[in-house]
Amino acid sequence: MALIITDECINCDVCEPECPNEAISQGDTIYYINPSKCTECVGHYETPQCVEVCPVDCIPLDPFIRKAGSNFKLNMKN
Repeated sequence: MALIITDECINCDVCEPECPNEAISQGDTIYYINPSKCTECVGHYETPQCVEVCPVDCIPLDPFIRKAGSNFKLNMKN
């Protein structure tokens, strides 16, 4: 799976420096997680660090992306 930042993001800037994969960047209005880089911190930490530091709890799992081995694939389930 990969994570996603919802529109509840308040642009507080705390998540971006926490990502060991540099998957988080500033978007047009809110921060964005690049799903091809996001590993949910597997191999670095026990839990996703962006989720741990987010003050508004706006970083859930992306329901449309799932991880299969080392590749991300679209989740075609509706």
